[in-house]
Amino acid sequence: MTLASSAVQAEALVLRFKRIRSRSMALCAPLSPEDMMVQSMPEASPAKWHLAHTTWFFERFVLERDPGYRSLHSEWHYLLNSYYQTVGPMHARPRRGLLSRPAVTEIFDYRERIDDAVSERLLAGVDATTLAIIELGLEHEQQHQELLLTDIKHAFASNPLLPAYAAKPAPASQCAPVSLEFVSGREGVVEIGHNGNGFAFDNESPRHRALLQPHALANRLVTNAEYAAFVHDGGYREPSLWLSDGWDTVCREQWQRPLYWQEDLASEFTLAGVRPIDPDAPVSHISYFEADAFARWAGARLPTEAEWESAATALPVQGNLLDGQALHPRRAEPGAGLQQMYGDVWEWTASPYINYPGFRPLAGSLGEYNGKFMCGQWVLRGGSCATPREHVRASYRNFFPPHARWQFMGIRLGQDR
Repeated sequence: MTLASSAVQAEALVLRFKRIRSRSMALCAPLSPEDMMVQSMPEASPAKWHLAHTTWFFERFVLERDPGYRSLHSEWHYLLNSYYQTVGPMHARPRRGLLSRPAVTEIFDYRERIDDAVSERLLAGVDATTLAIIELGLEHEQQHQELLLTDIKHAFASNPLLPAYAAKPAPASQCAPVSLEFVSGREGVVEIGHNGNGFAFDNESPRHRALLQPHALANRLVTNAEYAAFVHDGGYREPSLWLSDGWDTVCREQWQRPLYWQEDLASEFTLAGVRPIDPDAPVSHISYFEADAFARWAGARLPTEAEWESAATALPVQGNLLDGQALHPRRAEPGAGLQQMYGDVWEWTASPYINYPGFRPLAGSLGEYNGKFMCGQWVLRGGSCATPREHVRASYRNFFPPHARWQFMGIRLGQDR
């Protein structure tokens, strides 16, 4: 590689770095400083913490690789570390909403100064390991962009005023409802996992063989109308439909409907405030327990992640993702084959989040990123309306505990053949 081509590559990466970092700031533009401090539940984080933590990631894992670097705010490390035990102690996650200091303006300044330092480092030339960490940091930033939106949605839904994040909702699709059909999937031995092209998290590797039994996947996501039928049929009152832990959760939390549906079962809270439910749009904010119970009620099951990935690999990554700015699931558009494989809602699978055969986490502290969470969680696939398009791919493995439902999570049915 010539010096000229290396310089062009560095400048391109700096532009990408600034573009992704700027999007996080743009997502916070509708928020007041008071909004940015709210933490509505232990699993969520304040918007200001998201902005600060993602900046700390670049300072801690990129800039501090230089022995001569001096931290801007070394006392903030304790506040902004998330779960990297090998890096040092951390402030308790459920208490992040108590961090009135540093102020939002200080965090903005921190981001600007770290962004400038990382850009200068890139233009000066960095080694392959540092480049890989910066790429990981950008993917990490995009994860937090989605979390920022879903966390503020939960915070606003917890406010009796039910305020809107967006000034107005994106125009709803007016296309005709798509009938539910099942599309046969591949059977036999297939390969899944990252194929080595482009970025991937360590939990997407190694690529390996999986055996698929005869099966089919629904051509689209489960709709609000279909889920409403489950509710009206007493789905939340019939223990035989639920896993034991799921039924315990339903009883303890007194679940009766999806997270943001209102009591009238005709309206729901969205990032644009309370809006009428589109019966033909995908049901969203559903836990694994609810998805599994609905599938059983419907005489079907959830797909495995191998079935999902085998079907999605041949499809382009396009759909209702963050880039379209709808910020809400939209109904399927008519078409042959599988629809809505990317975007709208993350799709629960029947697969526990465990390591692939031969899995090895990243070396050092960054090895804590994924592997240590491979217990008690379930895999979701496909991205959502809050996921950046360039962040998702067929091999991407999202994961959450089975009771979680504040993310844009929904259902695609599968069946045996």
